[in-house]
Amino acid sequence: MLSNTVKLDPQKASPYRFEGWGTSLCWWANRLGSSQKLTRQAAALFFSDEGLGLDIGRYNIGGGDDPSHKHIMRSDSKVPGYARGLDETGGFIWDWEADRNQRNCLLAALKVNPHLYIEGFSNSPPWFLTVSGCSSGSADAISDNLRPEAVEVFSRYIAEVTKKLRDDFGIVFQSYSPMNESASPYWKANSDKQEGCHFNPGESQSRMIIETRKALDNAGLQDVLVAGPDETSIDETIASVKLLSTEALAALGRIDAHTYQGSLRSELKTLAEKLRKNLWMSEVDGNWAEEGAGNMSAGLGLARHILLDMNEMTPSAWVLWNIIDFHRSSFLDPRGRRSEADTALSQDGGLWGVAMADHVTQEILLTQKYYVFGQFTRYITPGDTILASSENTLAAYTKETGDIKITAINADNAVKHYVFDLSGFEKTGPAVKVIRTSGDFDGGEHWAEVDPIPIKKGQFQSELPAYSATTFVITGNSDSCRRDGLSRGRENQPGLI
Repeated sequence: MLSNTVKLDPQKASPYRFEGWGTSLCWWANRLGSSQKLTRQAAALFFSDEGLGLDIGRYNIGGGDDPSHKHIMRSDSKVPGYARGLDETGGFIWDWEADRNQRNCLLAALKVNPHLYIEGFSNSPPWFLTVSGCSSGSADAISDNLRPEAVEVFSRYIAEVTKKLRDDFGIVFQSYSPMNESASPYWKANSDKQEGCHFNPGESQSRMIIETRKALDNAGLQDVLVAGPDETSIDETIASVKLLSTEALAALGRIDAHTYQGSLRSELKTLAEKLRKNLWMSEVDGNWAEEGAGNMSAGLGLARHILLDMNEMTPSAWVLWNIIDFHRSSFLDPRGRRSEADTALSQDGGLWGVAMADHVTQEILLTQKYYVFGQFTRYITPGDTILASSENTLAAYTKETGDIKITAINADNAVKHYVFDLSGFEKTGPAVKVIRTSGDFDGGEHWAEVDPIPIKKGQFQSELPAYSATTFVITGNSDSCRRDGLSRGRENQPGLI
């Protein structure tokens, strides 16, 4: 059997201090937050140390929609806005109970993880500030939908909501991204979901970033950085950032990029480093199912995308989109149809998200994709440094403790033999802890701790089963353990090391 040799080199490290793994709360939290039982389950499964232990939550301050509109079919995607309109003086008419569901889920997440990094973002400005009068997008999907005279008003809305959530609810945003996939020609009025708002790259995007920074500063929120542009494509992110004005670049605290499309990961990394900007992979997902891998298929597809992003782009954070995308309930859509009643909560094939919600039985149903995601999120933690390794592995090093973590995948139908060379480290522990997910959901392995492996002459060897994800942990000198023999540092120290 041929061996795959992976040499870890601490001299070839990411320029960023890793800030963690996360998920958007849009749209699933808007759907689950009305149920205390589902809300508690979600907090435990996704944000606690016993679950995925996610470190980041992206909270969507929704745009609501014209009350007369009946076109949004997805029950989760109609995210309410906190403002119903403007009064005669230009002030907002507030409804602080409007987005209670999403807020409930975030507050529950904060209870199990008080160190959660919270980023605010907006899929759309409030509908009453748009050209089309609709939060689903502009009439033609390729022109700006925020009225030019409303840019400062929308920025003030962002700042006032951010301040209110901090002061009255204890929800502290550390960053805010005012635009979502804004160069994309997808977001059209009267569509079936609320997901994006067009801002033309260049002057329009620059103005939004500058005014958001000004509004946050005027509200006393100087410590909330402005992120963006959150484009759909890696290549579009590069193009949009290059068109920002000098003033906008100065106001931009971090580059957020989605990786649904595009391939220029190394180029984006180089651009961020040149601009001395922190870089996040702030949203992606897909069904990622391929033939032959059974219930591991979607999970291994997710893992491959993580490895591609983390190894080529080296962002300081990696954030999944809608962590629950399938809902089964008796919900009536605006056309009076029970559109979710027959949703198939099936383990077969691929799926977006890593879990499914049954609102009838009040249960969250997990998948192998959930457990594969956990092979990364539970072990590679905030404060770590990502190291160069291989296309099928993600490696990290905790400088303070000496811990080394490696997550490796085998997406083929045959066992693979690996040799891990640790000779670049002055000192390692004597043995390797091994945690693995493999097989079918029913009867397979889920974060199973298997036999430890000795380290001999600065290396260790392992056979990776077919269709598996395995995490190797070499514990350093720290005794401060919180989970699975690891100390989990959640200081979320951003930026370049």
